[in-house]
This record gives sequence, C-alpha cells and structure tokens, in this order.
Amino acid sequence: MQPVLTAFARAFRDLREPRIAALALVPPLAALAVWLGLAWAYSDDWARWVADWIAATPWLAWIGRLGLSSLFVWASGIGAIALLLPVMLVTAALVTEIVAMPVIVPWVGERDFPQLERRRGGTATGSLWNAARAVFAFAALWVVTLPLWLTGIGALLLPWWLSAQLNQRLFRYDALAEHASAEEYEAVIRGSGGRLCALGLALAALYYVPLVNLAVPVLSALAFTRLCLGELARLRRATK
Repeated sequence: MQPVLTAFARAFRDLREPRIAALALVPPLAALAVWLGLAWAYSDDWARWVADWIAATPWLAWIGRLGLSSLFVWASGIGAIALLLPVMLVTAALVTEIVAMPVIVPWVGERDFPQLERRRGGTATGSLWNAARAVFAFAALWVVTLPLWLTGIGALLLPWWLSAQLNQRLFRYDALAEHASAEEYEAVIRGSGGRLCALGLALAALYYVPLVNLAVPVLSALAFTRLCLGELARLRRATK
C-alpha cells in the first residue's frame, strides 16, 4: 500500500503549486455553472411537466384533489436536483480529463519521472473510447443499484464506490498514454488493479468532505498519474 499512500500524499502536496491550485477550480466551477444554469433555465418547464403528469395520471389525481400538487412539484424538484449530483460529478471528471490531464501528465512526468521513456501507446481515440466506457459503466451501475439506496447504508456506500470506479477507470488511461506502450498499459492495469481501486476509494471518500470535495477531480488526476507512472517505472525495472 506504500505506493498508494505516496501518490495520495504527493497529490495533496502538488495542490500547493499556484498553477495546479488554479487548475483545480476549473472542473467543479464548470460543472456547477453548466448544470445549475440549465436547472434554473428549465425549472418552469419541469414544474409544468410534473403538473401535467399529475393531471393526466389517474393514480396521482388524488394529489390534485387534496390541493397537494404544488408540494409534489416542489418535492419532484428536490429529486431532480438530487439526480443532478451524479451528472455534475461526471461532468467535473470529464472536464478534468480534457483540461487538466494534458497539463498534469507532462508536469508530473518532468518533475518526478524525467528518465521514464515516452513510448506513446495511447491515442486520442483511445482516450475518448475509454472515457465513454467509464461514463457508461458509471451510469449503468448507478441506475441498476438505485433500489439498494433504500437500505440506508446503500445511499452512503454506493456513491463512494461508484465514484471510485469512475475516477480510476477514467484517469488511468490518460495517465499512461504518453509514457507506456499498449502492452505496458495492459501489464500495469493487470498488476496494479488492487492499488488502483484502493486509491480510487481513498479519493472518493473526500467527496464527503465539504470544500475539499471541490478539488477531488484534479486531486484524483494528480494521484492516479503519480501512481500509474510509478507502477510503470517499477514494471520496466523488473523486466530489464
């Protein structure tokens, strides 16, 4: 577990760098601006759609007769905001991948892994495909596990686990794309699966910490880049 702890601690240290600290604000602010803006712009349409749904649905008609339509619309709005949370998480992670990873990977590589040869096994197409698979897996698992949220403990643990899976699937490809060959990428993922999952869980737990959670996407990008490049360096030393 030492590589995981080292990557985790050094990622926090990296946030003290002014350029990285400024970069950490971009993903959460972009996600908030996009989705809260859309929620505000379409709030009236949402309320109208819910009211029409109540009026047209026989088993909900009693809500209207009791004069509770406005309460139901308000509650549905709260539910819609709750559904925005995973969408905002995915948006912040994708913005991090697009905006921050091209800065973070060479920055970490030059500072801490200057001797690591760049074999460029990754491609832009591969990055897009990896991101699409990661987001699809996250969305599918989120929907499939929704009934488990009613257990109480599921509502606490499932977002943590799903966020960990999303981050490690999303960032590991770009972390290695510049330096690893395609064969080395597969070897690192096979040999470091447990450490990648452990780091993902540690980082996802920070989403529960107010204010700190705003930096988690970029913090994750830093930590996974450090862990993956460290694992690649160890792999090359072992195969010499």
